[in-house]
Amino acid sequence: MSLTLHYHPLASFCWKALIALYENDIPFTPKLVDLGNPAERAALLKLSGIGKFPVLQDDARGEIVPESSIIIEYLDRHYRGRTRFIPEDSGRALQTRLRDRFFDLYVHLPMQKIIGDRLRAEGKEDPHGVEEARAQLRTSYAMIEQQMAEGAWAMGDDFSLADCAAAPSLFYGNMVVPFDGGQTHIAAYFEHLKARPSFARVIKEAEPWFNMVPKER
Repeated sequence: MSLTLHYHPLASFCWKALIALYENDIPFTPKLVDLGNPAERAALLKLSGIGKFPVLQDDARGEIVPESSIIIEYLDRHYRGRTRFIPEDSGRALQTRLRDRFFDLYVHLPMQKIIGDRLRAEGKEDPHGVEEARAQLRTSYAMIEQQMAEGAWAMGDDFSLADCAAAPSLFYGNMVVPFDGGQTHIAAYFEHLKARPSFARVIKEAEPWFNMVPKER
């Protein structure tokens, strides 16, 4: 098996890459990385100087591919399957990348800010930063609510890179800032995502680790 994914089963950006791999039944070896283990952290740093996962290692092509969005584009180009993550049409491709960036920057990152704050030592919390992150999530939810009135998936009728980005960000986002009861479109979209076999598999595999997700104090 030429592909190895260096990842952690709880890491939200790793979920994004896993969804793409499972979506097209791409064979790969999962390599769980414990960042608390100095040897494993050092090994990851040798692959990618930033030291963050996911990182895709392709021995057949001699490539090391970091960053979840780039991993998915790489798979779409070199390990193409039934699901195309980037549309052929250049205009739709641009919009797909834009929505991918939206979910990563304006849902995923503020969600991580809130969860990360729960890991801070007592007295070192950032309540102002957390409130800003909550406000950003509410604004983003309102925008997604409008977008999802247009079709089944983030880009309409076809599952894409944007949905790979949406799934983990909305899963964890809903934990820290639950969807408003009136946001019926985003709630329906989230249920649709969870029913997708590729994402359902990711959630199932992560379940044994969910007790490690930090709770609100």
